Amino acid sequence: MIDLTSLAIIMRVKEFGESDILVTFLTPESGRLKGVAKGARRSRKRFVNCLDIFNLVNLEYSRKQKSDLYLIHSGKLIDAYPGLRTDFSILLKASYMIELTEILSPWELPDPDMFEILKKSFHMLSEGVKGDLIPIIFEVMAMSHGGYSINLERCCLCGRIYTGEGTAAYKPDKGGIACIRCQPVTALNPRMSPDTVNITRLMQSKSIMIFEQINIPDEVVAEIRPVLKLHREYHLGRQLKTSYYLE
Repeated sequence: MIDLTSLAIIMRVKEFGESDILVTFLTPESGRLKGVAKGARRSRKRFVNCLDIFNLVNLEYSRKQKSDLYLIHSGKLIDAYPGLRTDFSILLKASYMIELTEILSPWELPDPDMFEILKKSFHMLSEGVKGDLIPIIFEVMAMSHGGYSINLERCCLCGRIYTGEGTAAYKPDKGGIACIRCQPVTALNPRMSPDTVNITRLMQSKSIMIFEQINIPDEVVAEIRPVLKLHREYHLGRQLKTSYYLE
């Protein structure tokens, strides 16, 4: 077995047998992994305050022979993001990010960008910076990174280029916007003003600096929430469990 060492974000923990813990964790080099921390419930010496959900840690682990599981040998806490646990609504937002990351991150597929998006989101949410906006920024960036960008460049029906002027309507089945002449605004085809389209385009740029740079007016937040819900549920084919409580 080859020992590996990596930064990791703890995504799930579960009791496993009499003394072990089953851990799902995200790494930049190897993607989403699942491993067993042997004896972790009896002795915390090798995992001091380490194996808690949301934690950023440094893990030492190796692949078990003839198994999809890894053996987690030790861990060192880097950041517990304590602010994520101070309020139930913040805890829900962090849990929502974990659930969406799980859907968008196949097992054992290296994805350093997704790791950085989640890490940055946890940091800012824990620090109380733009708290209500972080889940929105995270979702737009994560969905775009996962191959589910919203097409904002032209009308998805007539093909006319969107010049940044005039109201558009979002069409879930097309994954993009349509001009009002082709698609009137309805509950299932929500409105996207020019500001909403342009701010969404900026978030889809996938630059991690967006978290600090962007501000989203309340009216844009009100418009983008139903768009993201329809886009996510149509293209992922499911409703996230945590989204029910957030909405």
